[in-house]
Amino acid sequence: MGSLRLRFGLLVGSAAALVVLAAIGLYAALHTAERTLDATLDAQVRLELIAELSGRLTEFGLAAIEAVGDNPGRPERLANARNEVDRALVAVDDGLSRAVAGSGGVLDRTQYTARARPLARLRAARATLDRQVAQIQREPDPARRADAIRGALNAFGAMTGQPLTFLVEAERRAVEASSAEVRTLAGRMRGVALAAAGLIVILLLLLHQSLTRPILRRLEAIRAGAAAIGRGELDTRLPVASRDELGLLVASFNRMAARLKRREARVAADRAALEEIVARATADLRGANARLEEIDRSRRRFFADVSHELRTPLTVILGECDLAARSPDTPDAFRPVIATIRNRALRLHRRVGDMLRVARSESGQIELERRPVGLATILAEAVESCAPEARRRRIDLALAPSPADVEVVADAEWLRQIVEGLIDNALRHAAGATRVRVGFSARGEADGAVVTVTDDGPGFPPAAEALFERFRRGEARGAVSAGFGIGLALARWVVERHDGEIRLETIRSQAGGPDDRATGARVVLELPGETMREDAA
Repeated sequence: MGSLRLRFGLLVGSAAALVVLAAIGLYAALHTAERTLDATLDAQVRLELIAELSGRLTEFGLAAIEAVGDNPGRPERLANARNEVDRALVAVDDGLSRAVAGSGGVLDRTQYTARARPLARLRAARATLDRQVAQIQREPDPARRADAIRGALNAFGAMTGQPLTFLVEAERRAVEASSAEVRTLAGRMRGVALAAAGLIVILLLLLHQSLTRPILRRLEAIRAGAAAIGRGELDTRLPVASRDELGLLVASFNRMAARLKRREARVAADRAALEEIVARATADLRGANARLEEIDRSRRRFFADVSHELRTPLTVILGECDLAARSPDTPDAFRPVIATIRNRALRLHRRVGDMLRVARSESGQIELERRPVGLATILAEAVESCAPEARRRRIDLALAPSPADVEVVADAEWLRQIVEGLIDNALRHAAGATRVRVGFSARGEADGAVVTVTDDGPGFPPAAEALFERFRRGEARGAVSAGFGIGLALARWVVERHDGEIRLETIRSQAGGPDDRATGARVVLELPGETMREDAA
C-alpha cells in the first residue's frame, strides 16, 4: 500500500479536478446563456426600433397630407417628420449591423443581411412619397391634390406594409428562437448538474471505501489499544498491517507498550521492596513508640513518686523551721540561718508541687471544678499571697482597679495558683522591674473576661512562644532563671482546660518607629463566661 500522504494527495487532487471541471462547465453554460440572453435583448430592442420606425412613417404620411391640404400647416413639420423617419431608419440599420457583426454563424449572417432589403424598400418609399408630395404641392386644383395625395399615401402604405411586417416577423422569430435556446440550455445544464452530482457521489463513495474507511478502522483499533493500555492491560499489541505512517505509528505504539510493561515490572519489584522496608521500619517504629511510651509512663510515675515523697519531708522541714523561728530559746545568731533554710525549703516545696501538678495533668488525674466565680476576690488573694516577696524585692505589686467585678466559669483554686505563678515569674525574671500590675476586664461584646499581669521589665524574647514548653527556662529578660521551666506550661494547660487562651506580649515604646524598644511585658489570659461554656458544651 502507498503512503498516506500520497493517498491523501490523490484525494485532494481528485476533489480539485472535480471542482475545476465543475467550474469550467458552469462558466461555459453561463457564457452561452449570456450570449443567448444578449441576442434576445438585442432582438427586443430592434423590435422597439421597428415599432418606432412604423410610428415615424405614419407621422410622415400625416405631415404629407397636411402639407398638400387647403390650409397647409407649418412647412417645417414635414421636414421634421422626414428627419425622424431617416433617424429611425438609421437606428434600425445600426441594430442590424451590430447583429450581423456579433453573429457567429453563416446562417445568422445571412438572415440578418436579408433584413437589409426591407430597409432599402422603406427608404425608397419615403423618398417616393417625398417627391410625390413636392409634385402635388404644385397642383393648383384642390380636388386633384386630394386625389393625388390619396393615391400617393395608398402607394406609400403598400410599399411600407410588407417590409415592416417582414422585419417584425423576423425579429419575433429571433426572440422565440433565443427563448427556445435558453430553455434547451437550461435543460442541458440540469442534466449535466445531475450527472456531475451522481459522478461526485460515486467517486466519494469509492474514496470512502478504499481510503477513508480503512484508515478509520485502523484509528479505531489504535484508540481501543490506547484505552486498554490506560486500563492497565500492558500486554496489548496491535498488528502492523502496512508500512505507511499509520503502520509506523502502530509499531511505535507496540514499542511503547513493551517499555511500559518492563517499567511496570520494575516498579512492582521496587514497590515490593519498598513495602518490605516500610513494614520493617513500621515494626521498628512501633517498638520504639512502645518503649517511649513505657519510658514516658516511668517518667510520669517517677515525677509523681518523687514529688509525693519530697512533699512530706519538706513539710516537716518547714514546720521545724517555723517552730525554731518562734521559739524564744533559739539563739539570735541561728535565726538568719533558719530563715534561709525556710526560704530554700519553701521554694523547693513550690517546685515539688509544680512537678506533682504536671505529673497529674499528664496522667489525667486532675479534675477541674468549674463554676461561676468573681475575678476580684481570686486576683486579690493572689496579689496578697505574693505581696511579701514583692516587698522583699522592692517591687510595687498591686491589683489595678476595675469598675465592676467580672464573673467567669473557672476552678477558683487553680486560677489563683496560675495567677500567683505568673506574678512570681514577673517578680523573679523581670530584671530591673519596679512595678507589677494585675488587672482584669470584661471581653467587650463577648462573654468572659481578660486577665493581665504586666511589668515594666525588659520584655519577652523574640521566640516567646517557646517559653510555654515544659522545662524551658528563659534567660532573655535580664536574669538567669532559677525555676524548672514548668510554670508557663502548667498555666497554658490549665487555661486551655478552661477553654481559654494565654499569650505573651512585649510592650514597646513606639511600635514600628525608629527607636522601637521594649518597655515592659504582659501576660494575657482570656477566660470564657457562662454563655460560651454552654456553647462549647
